Amino acid sequence: QVQLVESGGGLVQAGGSLRLSCAASGRTFSSYAVSWFRQAPGKERESVAGISRNGGLTYYADSVKGRFTISRDNAKNTVYLQMNRLKPEDTADYYCAADTAPVATRSAKAYDYWGQGTQVTVSS
Repeated sequence: QVQLVESGGGLVQAGGSLRLSCAASGRTFSSYAVSWFRQAPGKERESVAGISRNGGLTYYADSVKGRFTISRDNAKNTVYLQMNRLKPEDTADYYCAADTAPVATRSAKAYDYWGQGTQVTVSS
């Protein structure tokens, strides 16, 4: 079992930056691959970025490549999502999810543990 809590969301203007955090408690954090997902009203939940257990492998959705960076600090039991050059279309609820697999997958069905979400709103 692992518990996840997201933080760092807020309201920013287009072109601004936010840093989301996913803090984990319970089982050893390094046992989990972690991904960030987002969902806007009326839209499907989509994969944003993922990172392997050891941090050696990452993936990004095409829509955020070059703007978002996922990282992890296992000593602090935290995964981060640095979001730069934000666009209005980035507006959504952002969730972190954890899986015991060694590498992250883009499929939400693979994840056993989810945080409560944090709201990101980007104004034009």
